[in-house]
Amino acid sequence: METFNQDPKPGRLVLPLVLIGMIATTYTFVNRVATNNDLDLSVTEEVAVEVEETVTEDTTTTSTTTTTLPLEVVTYLEEIQGEKVQSDELGQKVIEANQKWDDRDETGQDYQGAKDEFANFIEDAEQFAATVSEPGPPNTFANLVTSHEELKVLANLIYEDTKELLEGLTSSDTGERRAAALEAFNEHLTEFQLKVDEIIASATSS
Repeated sequence: METFNQDPKPGRLVLPLVLIGMIATTYTFVNRVATNNDLDLSVTEEVAVEVEETVTEDTTTTSTTTTTLPLEVVTYLEEIQGEKVQSDELGQKVIEANQKWDDRDETGQDYQGAKDEFANFIEDAEQFAATVSEPGPPNTFANLVTSHEELKVLANLIYEDTKELLEGLTSSDTGERRAAALEAFNEHLTEFQLKVDEIIASATSS
């Protein structure tokens, strides 16, 4: 008696078995490779962070103020600056002549030579006072006129101090009068120079 296969498609039972074998083989192979090569097969999740950039606008402003002085004022300021230089030169001349007489044992300065030098810087101081007196600032600037009067007073005091220095030289004392005259001269000279600086600073900053 002939036996018939009751399953008309016997291959459909074999195919799932083949697929299961392939999957098992692949899984085993991948795990073996990862183990041998120390690989991390975990899934890494990347997180993107959005950074917002803030732009700050610079609103700082710079202002510049320019002051233009009248020509006659500029001329006057240049004049008194020149007079300040003259006062410094006069001061150096007086100090050197006085020191030369004090050190006469070393310098060889004699009495008549000292008198001549003292008389010479008296003439220089007289000329200096005359230079400061005229022409002065423009009359339309009252503050400059007032300040210039102070310069004139100081210049005349400097002139008087030089005359007193000569009187001290010819005095019968031991130099006290001359020393006092020199101290007054230096004080008035310093005051004059500071006053010039003050006038210039005030005029150029207003």
